[in-house]
Amino acid sequence: MGRPVMTSISPSTMAAVRRSGAVPNAEFLLAAEGIRKEFPGVLALDDVSFRLKRGSVHALMGENGAGKSTLMKILAGIYTPDQGEVTLRGVPIRLQSPLDALENGIAMIHQELNLMPYMTVAENIWIRREPRNRLGFVNHGEMHRMTADLFKRLRIDIDPEIEVRHLSVASRQMVEIAKAVSYESDVLIMDEPTSALTETEVGHLFSIIRDLRSHGIGIVYITHKMNELFEISDEFSVFRDGRYIGTHAASDVTRDDIIKMMVGREITQMFPKEDVAIGDVVLSVKNLTLKGVFENVSFDVRAGEIMGVAGLVGSGRSNVAETIFGVTPASSGTIDLYGKRVDIKSPAVAIQNHMAFLTEDRKDTGCLLILDILQNMQVAVLHDRFVKGGFVQESAVEKACEDMAKRLRVKTPGLFERIENLSGGNQQKVLIGRWLLTNPRILILDEPTRGIDVGAKAEIHRIVTEFAKAGVAVLMISSEMPEVLGMSDRIMVMHEGKVTGFLDRSEATQVKVMELASR
Repeated sequence: MGRPVMTSISPSTMAAVRRSGAVPNAEFLLAAEGIRKEFPGVLALDDVSFRLKRGSVHALMGENGAGKSTLMKILAGIYTPDQGEVTLRGVPIRLQSPLDALENGIAMIHQELNLMPYMTVAENIWIRREPRNRLGFVNHGEMHRMTADLFKRLRIDIDPEIEVRHLSVASRQMVEIAKAVSYESDVLIMDEPTSALTETEVGHLFSIIRDLRSHGIGIVYITHKMNELFEISDEFSVFRDGRYIGTHAASDVTRDDIIKMMVGREITQMFPKEDVAIGDVVLSVKNLTLKGVFENVSFDVRAGEIMGVAGLVGSGRSNVAETIFGVTPASSGTIDLYGKRVDIKSPAVAIQNHMAFLTEDRKDTGCLLILDILQNMQVAVLHDRFVKGGFVQESAVEKACEDMAKRLRVKTPGLFERIENLSGGNQQKVLIGRWLLTNPRILILDEPTRGIDVGAKAEIHRIVTEFAKAGVAVLMISSEMPEVLGMSDRIMVMHEGKVTGFLDRSEATQVKVMELASR
């Protein structure tokens, strides 16, 4: 059967056709009632309800494993519910696939980006919908024009012809957003859309969301960031342990009210930073340079010190961390560990010198997705700590991993569950546990709480503080200003590959950090 020419009918006309079968003046654009979904060993959703109004932003809150993403995947046609009913524009509907959802006007932007790296931006956006010429071949000129028009509408400055693999994580996120908008959907689901965006980019995204809302589109917004909830959402719903807790107008509650609904308890201190004794210099970096990326980066980190690293996307923060850990050897400069010059040619050398590195991108450079939790967590310690006489002490390493999983509150049926089946936040906890098991003396954390719920954030901050109290030197890169200001003894700020300044905890403010980050 031949494929249709997608340019013969506009997306807006397709949306009108979809709406033609809707119940007039239906109270809710999208609704789910009595939804139950069970996976082997896990009841993910238990009698859950959710209702989205047309022309509103509805935030979905809850800890990792609360069931938010599972429900959204049901609404996006990825999962089929075991029980319950979904109605769209007042009409009961059963979605069989993501394509089925798209054709019915539901688009989802996933937390883990799903673009094709070796295809162009335009090809990614219009895949399966490419404009065709009279001979049936893809009309690349028309596709470029369509992408340029879409980007102009959304005020996105990205070359439609560049391959996605050359884009930053933030730019890929904007491409995903543009792709979802291109479907002219009535319902747009956004799962942690700002996790890789700077404050400026977040402001840009929010302007796009407000424009979409003004055109009657219903937006489901999943986030762990409280400030975003109050800035962009009209109402919110909270899930906990797979159950629906409640829905409220964003204007009716406080941040503490929401946290208590999410975790079932009060969290008294998000940033449990303590004054600890600062020891000798443990890590000393002098004039470190990676040609074309960053140059002449110099700093010291002392035992017990937490040094935050701030800067906008493209400032070179993550590249510096990767070079220190041996992922990308430096072009020039020196690294001293514990007072001795060390040539860190590979991560193996870094690990041998008691360094640990949590990478920014858990999907591409962190998780071994086809392996289970135990295998992912133990991979950094099998060469040393749990090996005697050339044999792995399997019971000891399993016990250590189990204890670490409990300590970090990883929600899973067990250690033998494949890590790809966990939520993004629980995957992050496993990776943090991997490195904490090594008992490092230098801990490099690149976006340690990205995609982590508020309860787990407080727990991770507490654990980082414990390591600092034990004399571990911590280098913490974060795009979240409250985290940098709340956890750091000192802050190093970067801009376009250069260090622009240092701020002590007592003098650091958001304004001062941003001034240095935008020089």
